[in-house]
Amino acid sequence: MGLVKQKFEDYETAAGKNDILEKARQVHEILSSGKASLNDALGAKLLCAAGPEVELLEKDGRRQKAIMLGSNSYFNFTTNPQVIQGAQAALDKYGYGMGAVSVYAGITELHQELESLIAEFYGCEDAIVFPNGYGCNVGIISALCGEGDVIINDSANHASIFDGSKLSGAEVKVYPHANMNALERILAKIPDSQKGRLIITDGVFSMHGDVAPLDKLVQLAKKYNARVMVDDGHGLGIMGPTGRGSAEHFGVMKDIDLHVGMLSKTPGAVGGYCAAGRDVIQYLKLYARSYFFSTALPAPVVGGLVEVFKIMIQDKAGRRELWENINYLKSLLLSHGFNLGRSNSGIVPVIVGDEAKLIDFYKDLKLAGVYTNIVSYPAVRRKECRIRICVMKELTKEQLKQAADTIAVVGKKYGVI
Repeated sequence: MGLVKQKFEDYETAAGKNDILEKARQVHEILSSGKASLNDALGAKLLCAAGPEVELLEKDGRRQKAIMLGSNSYFNFTTNPQVIQGAQAALDKYGYGMGAVSVYAGITELHQELESLIAEFYGCEDAIVFPNGYGCNVGIISALCGEGDVIINDSANHASIFDGSKLSGAEVKVYPHANMNALERILAKIPDSQKGRLIITDGVFSMHGDVAPLDKLVQLAKKYNARVMVDDGHGLGIMGPTGRGSAEHFGVMKDIDLHVGMLSKTPGAVGGYCAAGRDVIQYLKLYARSYFFSTALPAPVVGGLVEVFKIMIQDKAGRRELWENINYLKSLLLSHGFNLGRSNSGIVPVIVGDEAKLIDFYKDLKLAGVYTNIVSYPAVRRKECRIRICVMKELTKEQLKQAADTIAVVGKKYGVI
């Protein structure tokens, strides 16, 4: 049978017309054809810790050294001696796994300390830690919202936010990315009888690198009696005068009802959290199914995270050094003529706009010793496909210059600049 469908979305459902596994066979046939695809850029295997320079194992068995521009560990907490020591001490005391959900026998004094530190970090009464970042958003939204409520999402929000919104059963509305006029038009049309209103936005948008206009968003939320949830996974530790995120950057920390973050980004581990009022956190621990029915985070991970938040509370993660690197790399790429969108965070997108060019661009970069992330549909529109760069504190100026020069050479080859 010939393959007609060629797009990602064509294989998400067969509308009941085929066996449910038929789409898997078709995708396998395409990926086994030898034709270049975005799949070739997925699943890089590290042979070392995720530091400034890494060694990768290619699919053909070759070893490849590369400057790492694709890690979310902005402050290199994954290799921080204080963090590793905290994880090792927890491993020695509690073992490598918890063996129970949090609401039974899955938490230790370390888990409680971590939640207390997160609450302190945000100036909130309490916090809850989820064992999975994706499940964090899904659990929070589906627990707090339901039929009759309305959720208003930025179009560029993370997939987990949209999935949680869908699962909740609430009415879901979407405004164009960061468009506050469109947000107000939606809010103004909500009937007075529909009092359950939640505006959800990323703080820093993971594929764009820009920051949500939280100052204006909060004003609209107050005007139209809506609650606000901010997922600041990529703003944690980076944005704001003391690294407390996008809300601190705009001076609206006390106006955010639900401070959400990912322990898999800046902290370099796994999991997610929400900081809020004590009553809200108590409710989530009872009604967020992705928390209630999931085994708790392993104690070694928690032990490391405790040290991470101790460092961040004191603002000693190296935020100034990180921003020096961000600004330096952006200045180099801009001088070469690249389109970096509206990035003003640790995420730097290099817009390519052509999927065929994108695949070759990515491959040549990696062969030349620069590892980046490849981004296209469904994360962004195809005509906005891009290389995504995440800057780390411990990258040297020499490594950043080498990476920028390499990106420029490859970019010129494929007409990206």
